[in-house]
Amino acid sequence: MIAVIDYDAGNLKSVEKALISLGEEVIVSRDREEILAADKVILPGVGAFGDAMKKLSYYRLVDTIYQVVEKNTPFLGICLGLQLLFEKSEESLETKGLGILKGEILRIPDTGLKVPHMGWNSLKKKEKATLFQGIGEEPYVYFVHSYYLKAAQEEIVTASTEYGVQIHASVEKDNIFACQFHPEKSGEVGLQILKNFAAVNRVK
Repeated sequence: MIAVIDYDAGNLKSVEKALISLGEEVIVSRDREEILAADKVILPGVGAFGDAMKKLSYYRLVDTIYQVVEKNTPFLGICLGLQLLFEKSEESLETKGLGILKGEILRIPDTGLKVPHMGWNSLKKKEKATLFQGIGEEPYVYFVHSYYLKAAQEEIVTASTEYGVQIHASVEKDNIFACQFHPEKSGEVGLQILKNFAAVNRVK
C-alpha cells in the first residue's frame, strides 16, 4: 500500500492515477494512522512553500511525516514535496521547512529564461541512483517550478539539470527520495521512476 499525503496540494489525482496504472494499491489520505500503516509514502505538491507548511501543520501532518521517516518507511517527495523536506525557501523566508534534509530552496535567477520553468529538460543522473534504474542516459522529464533546490550535501544529489543555473533535480538519502520534476507527468520515464520507488524495500 502506498499512501499519498493529502494536504490540499494540487497534483494528488495525477499521482494517484499514475500509481494505479502501474498496478499499485494506493490510498490518498491525511489520516495519521493510515499514513503510518502504509508500506510507502508520497508527499506531492504544487503551490507555495509557506502555504504548504501551514496546511501540513493545520492537518497535523508534520509529526506524522517525521514518524514515517523515523520508521524508515520509503518516502518520496514530488516537486513542492521535495522543497518542503529542506530547511528553508526564499519563497517564504519566515517559514521553516521540515528540515529533514539540509539545503535551501532558491528562486530561479533572471537570465532571460521564462520563470516559472515549465517544460521538459534532460537530467544528468548518477548511475547507481535507485529511482533511475532501467532508465537511459539523460532522460527527459517535466518541470513546473519557480524555485529550485541547492542541497548542502552533494552526495545526496542523484540528478541535476540546467535552467539558467544548476538545479538539483533529484535526491536520495537512506529511505528518503525526492524529485523536483513531476514523474507522474513525465511519460514512460516518469512511470519507470514511480515503479522503481514502488519496488524499494523498507530501509533497515
